[in-house]
Order: sequence, then structure tokens, then C-alpha cells
Amino acid sequence: MSTVVSLPCTDESLFSKLIFEMNVQIFIPCFIDQLYPSVGFNMVKVLEKAGCNVSYNTNQTCCGQAGFNAGFWGESKDVCKKFLKDFSGNDYIVGPSASCVGFVKNYYEKLFENTIQQAEVEDIKKRIYEFSDFLVNVLHYTDFNASFNATATYHDSCAALRECHIKQEPRTLLKNVKGLQLVEMNDVETCCGFGGSFAVKFEPISIAMADQKITNAIETNAEYIISTDMSCLMHIDGCIKNKQVNLKVLHLADVLANF
Repeated sequence: MSTVVSLPCTDESLFSKLIFEMNVQIFIPCFIDQLYPSVGFNMVKVLEKAGCNVSYNTNQTCCGQAGFNAGFWGESKDVCKKFLKDFSGNDYIVGPSASCVGFVKNYYEKLFENTIQQAEVEDIKKRIYEFSDFLVNVLHYTDFNASFNATATYHDSCAALRECHIKQEPRTLLKNVKGLQLVEMNDVETCCGFGGSFAVKFEPISIAMADQKITNAIETNAEYIISTDMSCLMHIDGCIKNKQVNLKVLHLADVLANF
């Protein structure tokens, strides 16, 4: 039996501005859970400030993307069935990863075509959102009174752009952060070179792509690279440390939670 941990909003003044509470289940991808848990906590903090009643199903695991991308469609399908079960219901589902959310939105229908799960897939596609997309286009909440005194540039992940159709949403949120100077880098929509197993199978190409992304970021005089995807940032950060340059990475949720 799954366990749901309720994380109620503590800022009662915000509820006076809302007609009703928005119930949200958070989806925490594998690498966020294992490597960057602070991103998940900061996402909850921001969602609560926006007036959401947040819950976390501790039974959740992977969305199935890793197995699918590696060609193990049968094994991936089993994981995806569990995901459909874990996130059944009527609540919105919000995740801090356009890559994982994009996989659910775009590839579950391929795996479950002509199966009894088709209706569940169509339902979950309507309820699952990447973090910035949900804040801007569902909640219409774009200013969290956050402060972050730094110069930063933004990295568009391939999944955000091409699978979730997110471009302006994170920028809209960041432009409302006090003290943050956002500067666009050249070739901002070009891949960083991660691509999951691509970075392992084609390491020299992957590193060269990340190096170019870092060079473009440095040319803006940015102190930080911000993105919606920690998978991209993990790859970029590894190359930053190898190059020993003065540049840091931050997830969007980490910036917005500075209030």
C-alpha cells in the first residue's frame, strides 16, 4: 500500500487570495531523489507559497524513461504501469524535470497504444506538468517576491523546448526575481550534450557540446547557469569542474525559493 505524505501550506495569508486550494502531487525524478533532493524541497516550498496543498506519494519510483531510451521497452512498460498506478486520481502532478515530464506526455501513448491503459495515459497527460509550466500557465503565479543578487544565463533543455514546449515560462519567473540580471547566451537552444546514455556512448561529442555551452555562458559574464533540468545541469557542472572555471549551476526552483 502506498503512503501519501501531506505537506500543507503554512502561509495562511496566501489562502485569503485563493478561492480554493489547488491539490498537487509532486513527482520527484530518480536523480533529484538521489543526487539533488534540495531541488524537490525547494519546489514544494514554492508550490506552497503559490497556495497549493502538496502531497508526496512515497511509493513512487522511476517514470521509465531510462529503460525506454536504452531500448528496454518491455521493462520500461512495467515501470510505467506502476507510475500510472502511483499517480492515479484527479490531482495535478508537478515535477522539476521537463525531461521526465516530457517522457510521460509524449511516449507513454506509444508504449500503451491499443492497450487497456490508453484511457489512463490520456488522463495523466492532461494532469502532469513541468514546474515552471504549472506555475505560469495553470496557477498564473509569476512573482514569488524572491531575491537573488547575481548575473545568470538560462539554458533551454531539449526536453523543455521540444517535448514540453516551454520557452518563456522560466524566463517570466526569473525576470520577477529581485536582484537577478538575466543575460541570454549565444546558441541558447543548442543541446548541452547530455542526452542520458548519449553522454556515455558518445563521450567526446558530449563533452565538446558541454564545453561550447560553457563557453557561451562565460561570454555573458554570468555567474550561474539556470535551467529546468538538473540532468542537463549535472552534465554541464561536471564539465565546469573539469575546466575549473568560475561558473555555477542552479535549478529554477532553487532560485525561486529565495524569498
